[in-house]
Order: sequence, then C-alpha cells, then structure tokens
Amino acid sequence: MSRSETPADHDTAATPEKTRHEAALFELLRIPSVSADSRHKGDVDRAADWVEARLTGMGLTVERLATPGAPILFAQSPPVPGKPVALVYGHYDVQPPDPLDEWLSPPFEPTVRDGNVYARGATDDKGQMLTHVLGVESLLNAGGELPLQVKFLIEGEEEVGSEHLDAAVAANRDKLACDVVVVSDSSQFAPGVPAVTYGLRGIAYYELFVEGPKQDLHSGSFGGGVTNPANVLAKLLAALVDSEGRIRIPGFYDDVAPLTDRERAEFARLPFDEERFLKQLNVDGVSGEVGYTTLERRWARPTCDINGLWSGYQGEGAKTVLPARAGAKVSFRLVPDQEPEKITAGLRALLEPLVPPGAKLTIKPHHGAPGVKFSLESPYMEAAAAAIEQGFGARPVYMREGGSIPIVGTFARELDADVLLLGWGLDDDNTHSPNEKFNLGDFHRGIQASAALWKQLSECGMRSADRGMS
Repeated sequence: MSRSETPADHDTAATPEKTRHEAALFELLRIPSVSADSRHKGDVDRAADWVEARLTGMGLTVERLATPGAPILFAQSPPVPGKPVALVYGHYDVQPPDPLDEWLSPPFEPTVRDGNVYARGATDDKGQMLTHVLGVESLLNAGGELPLQVKFLIEGEEEVGSEHLDAAVAANRDKLACDVVVVSDSSQFAPGVPAVTYGLRGIAYYELFVEGPKQDLHSGSFGGGVTNPANVLAKLLAALVDSEGRIRIPGFYDDVAPLTDRERAEFARLPFDEERFLKQLNVDGVSGEVGYTTLERRWARPTCDINGLWSGYQGEGAKTVLPARAGAKVSFRLVPDQEPEKITAGLRALLEPLVPPGAKLTIKPHHGAPGVKFSLESPYMEAAAAAIEQGFGARPVYMREGGSIPIVGTFARELDADVLLLGWGLDDDNTHSPNEKFNLGDFHRGIQASAALWKQLSECGMRSADRGMS
C-alpha cells in the first residue's frame, strides 16, 4: 500500500470499522477498471467480481443481468412487507487516467494526502457507490436485518455511455421495481455544506460539418471567389446565440418553464462566493443569459456551448490556405420538458437557410437526453435531508446540477420512481482529471448518512400514483 499517512493521521476518531472501510475502498481503487480501454477488459471484470463478492458476503441475493457488455450486478435484501423499496445505482468502471505525467502519485495506487485519498475512481464513482454498500453492511452487522428492502444495480459501462443499461432496466422492470432510486455520483454544494440535488439538465449534442471545394486552395488565388467553409462555419456558430445570451433556435424556449420564486430564493440563500468561483477558474468575470445569476445559468437555464472546433492549417507558422472543410462539436444543455428531437429540427431550421452557394452543411446528431426535476415536496426528499443531517452534522441545501445523468430519466420513466441524488464529493475532486480525490472524512460521513437513510425511508409511505416528477 502506497500511502503518505495512516487513517489516524486524517481522523483522530479512527475506529477499527473505519479502518476496515478504508481498506475495502483502497482494494477496489487498485483495480484499473477503465471501461474505455479494451486492454482493461479483464480489470473491468475483476472489479465486477470484487463488488459481487462484497454484496454476496453481506448475505444479499446477487445475480448478473444478461447483457453483451460489462457485467451489470443486481443484488437485493429480503422484502419487508408494508415498507417502501429503495434501489441504489452506481458504477465500478472508471475514466482513463491520462495524462499520467500530471499525477502526483500513481492513479491506481491509492495515496492519502491531507485527509484525501487520491486515485482514479475515488469519487467517480467507486468511493461514493461503496458508501451505500458499506452503509447497508454496517446495519446488517449491527442488527441482522434492514428496516426496508434495499436493491443494488451496479454497472461497468457508465464511463462509456451505459450502452446496455437502458435495455437491461426495461427488460427487468419487475425485478427492479422500487419506490425510490438513490444515486451518489455527484458533489456537495461546498465543503461542509451537503446537498440534495433535485434536478439535472439534459443534453443534445451535435457535430456540424461544412464542405466546400474538393481540396484546400491558395487563399490568394481563390479567396473572395470561392466559398470558404471556415468562414461559413464561423457565421453559423455566431448565429446560435444573440447578444443577450439567448439561443436563437426557433421554438427553443417554448417548453422552458420559468424558475419558481421558491427556487430563486433557495438559490439566492446558498453560500455561493462568486469571487472565489472566479479565482478557482482563474477568470476575471462571467457572462451568460441576461437576467439570471451564475447559479441559475449553470443549473436551471438552457445553454449552448461549442465543444470543439477545427479547420484549415493547424501547424506552426503561417500557411495561406482556403480550407476545404470545417467542423465543430456543439452541445445544448436542456432543462426539463425540452426534447432533444425538437432541438434537432429547430437547429436545422435555423442553420440550413444560412448556408451560401458553394458550401454544404451536414448536421450529425449524437446523444441526447431530456432534463429531469423532482418535487421538493416528496417525502423521500425530507427523509434524505434527515439522514444527511445525521451523517454530516449539517442540514443539506437543495440544489440543481448543470450536468446530465441520462439513466436518471430512465429510472423515473421505466420504474415510475422518485430519484434521490445524494453527492458526497466536492467540486474540486478532479473528476475525469489527473489527481482525482475523495475526502475520507466525507467517505465515512457518507456511510453514516447511508445507514441512516434506510431507517428514514422506511418511515415513508410506499409509492402512489403521484410520483412527484415534473
């Protein structure tokens, strides 16, 4: 074990149980289960075996759902009549660790520094997923039974798009039936400020290709007489958003519900320090849709971003070329009720008439998913808040998140269930980046909150016709 501290160094209240929990975490983190790299297929399978053995060792019934991809593990405790059913979702695969030279310690040798464990997958999602496994395990070790039925659905392809998960959920609705789904694959609002996330934006992602002449041309000989695909693409991209940050796609805002007064008040009460935010990003200001705060823009308003851009000569020095082709990758973050298919039609309606003679535009849609929002009035929300307060010693705030977790919409739609997004990580955990970390104090607090959650949920009613999703 490569570690610069012992558990006692970062937690003066270290106990044998905490030491065991950390040992389990470090063991799982050592498995390089990189799902995007076929060379690590055996490691992905090994991580699945590890999780399966842990769930089986707790006395749960475990099986592998049929899929042509990485193993999808399903486990469950015995039913508890009259009590709701909770389903925990997580994943054991991780992102590639590259670039390796930017890691201060080996990515698959968990190392503790300043109370954090550094390793790929520490917070996304091995550490957070494991808090629920260990939370259930702690209750079983203490009393021998759970106050409600808990099911687990743990996959190994989340980092490559969960290609086989939607079909597995649809094919196993009865087996996965539950009242509430618990997902911990996100973050707290800030250090010491735990949160319940009640909404996620969706996404519509595209590639735009503009083609012109059959080959690159001399810009002096042909410029001004031949349509330049790079010039055309620049004009198309500029047409997407107006000077006030509003997206110009026809009908784009038709299904965008305004923020409620309660939501705006809740956001305004959060301890958000904009100066700290700017300093963290090393920028001197923010911009976006006029009339909204930074948090409102990031969490609850739709956006347009250019994610990639290419054309012409990219080498050192100058080359006077009129490029034959140009391309861009563009994504739109969507709020609840916006549909990716409608955005696609509107994008074509906006851009295609702007293409001049001598150029051809191709719009290639990639993945899309609608946004989701869950009612703050759900009894499961209050149960989660009470459990988090027990585990973290602080009442959580309610927040939305600008990112997308498409499986959340699948759970809500296919299982008719509420979803609790309970993140134990922090926004500086370097998810998908070198030196990914997870605070070990939050790891243990997450286990305590998870153990408290099952009792709190057991006191809620079972699902009704009103699922609380908007």
